[in-house]
Amino acid sequence: MTTGADTHCPYCALQCAMTLTSPAALTPAVRPGSEPADRTPAPTPAHAAVVPVPNAPLLAVTGREFPTNRGGLCRKGWTSASLLDHPGRVTEPLLRGADGVHRPVSWDEALLRIVAAVRQARAAHGADAVGVFGGGGLTNEKAYQLGKFARLALGTSRIDYNGRFCMSSAAAAGMRAFGLDRGLPFPLADLGAASTILMLGSNVAETMPPFVQHLQGARDAGGLIVVDPRRSATAAFTSDGGGLHLQPLPGTDLALLLGISHAVIHEGLADAGYIAARTSGYDAVVRSVAGFWPERVQSITGVPAGLIRDTARRLADGARKGGSYILTGRGVEQHVDGTDTATAAINLSLLLGLPGSARSGYGTLTGQGNGQGGREHGQKADQLPGYRKITDPAARAHMARVWGVPETLIPGPGLPAVELLRSLGQPDGVRCLFVHGANVAVSAPDANAVIAGLRSLDFLVVCDFFLSETAAEADLVLPVTQWAEEEGTLTNLEGRVLRRRRALTPPPGVRSELWIMARLAEMLHAPSTFSEDPETVFEELRLASSGGLADYSGIDYAMLDRGEAAYWPYPAGSSGTPRLFLDVFAHADGRAVFTAVTPRRRTVSSAATAKRGGAARTGADHAGTPMTLTTGRLMEHYQSGAQTRRVAALAEARPEARLQLHPAAAAAQGIADGDYVSISNERGEVRCRAELSTDVRPETVFLPFHFPELESANRLTEAATDPISGMPEFKTSKVWIRAAVSAEAVSVAVPAGAAAHVPGRVLQAEETS
Repeated sequence: MTTGADTHCPYCALQCAMTLTSPAALTPAVRPGSEPADRTPAPTPAHAAVVPVPNAPLLAVTGREFPTNRGGLCRKGWTSASLLDHPGRVTEPLLRGADGVHRPVSWDEALLRIVAAVRQARAAHGADAVGVFGGGGLTNEKAYQLGKFARLALGTSRIDYNGRFCMSSAAAAGMRAFGLDRGLPFPLADLGAASTILMLGSNVAETMPPFVQHLQGARDAGGLIVVDPRRSATAAFTSDGGGLHLQPLPGTDLALLLGISHAVIHEGLADAGYIAARTSGYDAVVRSVAGFWPERVQSITGVPAGLIRDTARRLADGARKGGSYILTGRGVEQHVDGTDTATAAINLSLLLGLPGSARSGYGTLTGQGNGQGGREHGQKADQLPGYRKITDPAARAHMARVWGVPETLIPGPGLPAVELLRSLGQPDGVRCLFVHGANVAVSAPDANAVIAGLRSLDFLVVCDFFLSETAAEADLVLPVTQWAEEEGTLTNLEGRVLRRRRALTPPPGVRSELWIMARLAEMLHAPSTFSEDPETVFEELRLASSGGLADYSGIDYAMLDRGEAAYWPYPAGSSGTPRLFLDVFAHADGRAVFTAVTPRRRTVSSAATAKRGGAARTGADHAGTPMTLTTGRLMEHYQSGAQTRRVAALAEARPEARLQLHPAAAAAQGIADGDYVSISNERGEVRCRAELSTDVRPETVFLPFHFPELESANRLTEAATDPISGMPEFKTSKVWIRAAVSAEAVSVAVPAGAAAHVPGRVLQAEETS
């Protein structure tokens, strides 16, 4: 064990700074109300208070002063060290036997099994029969080497990652508007001076509580405007004169943004000088919003026309006086038209002259811990390191030189995440899958079909530190290091590269994913070199990214260890780029691009479920009027909950999923608060308790997606995707609600002949027949 380290939280992209110390005689105390729903967390030393507790974790956590969190942490951060010595941790390779039970095997046997499975899949079905599914929580080093491993050691194009569920629509919109995608193209601290902030589809008060303090200035000025179908904790922050809450029907954010843009244009609020000097495509946008006057948009969205005009005026006034920002989150992006909706937000920001201003801007809030860096360096199906397009001949030639291989060895583009998962076990699809840093059995849309796909694989390898729901389906589980046991870098939501430092020696049977990739590459006789040393990998990443949009070539461990701020792009010899677009945008002509967008009719299809042999239901099987299900996160849990559901304090606070339901809708179904309810559609059924609340619209229900099995929200979400970004539709699933006697087992359908991998699950034998 080391004596501790200055590092960053393992959870969200805010990447709050923390200090880990040992021995574990102390652990942080979470002060009641330290993550409030309607006020900013106090950034004071009181956040770092520690008290003796029995059974303390291996390390004590204290918040560390840093521009993003200012010493504060949320409940997840305070309790993060408790997982390091959790009794359920996987500490040796586990091989699933014919009886479905996982048993320990040696590392030598585990690696030999993988090599045999890869070779068999390639020989029988071709190189693309091997697939890799990565994660936005992997360090930059692991994300980079995973992309290289897939393409050179496995020889496959079939790699994508769970960031496709999180950031892809905003990324696609940013690329076509600005020529560059960085979540926040300005330091987060800049928000503090703004008088107006429009936030769409993000509930930061629960998902990243220390963020809220950066909204305080706008709230004090009465200029915080939150768009959310629910009165979320962030929306409640607008109360008492703090701003406005716009509560549209789910899935109508695009129309709402067009209505605000219409008001900006037709009330003469647009920045004509900025538009003429710094943009192109304005006339097409004027035509596209002509039919979306506020009164018409009110009839579409349910947001009063007066509030639409008021929002436009406040944003314009803020841009002229104290600074205005527009921020988007998953709520507007996780739709089949998510790229267009994010584009509409960008168009609005360009009309007002916000991007590239020293006091204003547009940004999108990255969700996962390394959601930004994880998508820059090779995990995406269509990208090479440095944010290079895999189809670009110059990019391919550059990577061939860095890797020391012929360019012809680098495969072409693969499949985005939903298509990759849909191909599992299919004759022309992936037959052997590696999963790193993801729990697709819970987090992916149409989860029943995904589980069936996992079970139809010839071989599934999962790298994890717990037996997650996806790991429970694996043929082989490989135990890997946790965050406090490894070195590396991550890139936070503002494009700042950060150092992760090791504070603990991992258990003897645990290995780093870099080590695993290096050993397997050697056994598979891969070209190029693969290192298990993070700094060596980062040095190669610097070369690989040099000259790309996401250029890290001027960053090294030494400067990060000195505490220097490092915002990419950071070409060698430069001082980095805290604020993008101050002079030019990243398109060849230096201008930002308006793209005209309008709402389009969507087609709902259950073809994927039917193809898997799932128990498809139709609307005719349901009684009553369907409701709109929207999903999201809770303060106490993170992503699929594979980690946070194992933290006692968090599990006790939120032990189960609850369906948030308006009292009027509940009364119509005879449902009381705390009753069990069934939520169903053609893809599946979920059962959980009801939580009655007027914070949700009467025709809408909300369900968190952190929970598995009977409470898994993603059993109901649809695997339809945005045609540009590949982002799935998570936010507007049609469901039917009815009272249920209890939470008795609901079957998970699997296709005929598929093996039932059941360790740790609740399925009954007859469910596989």
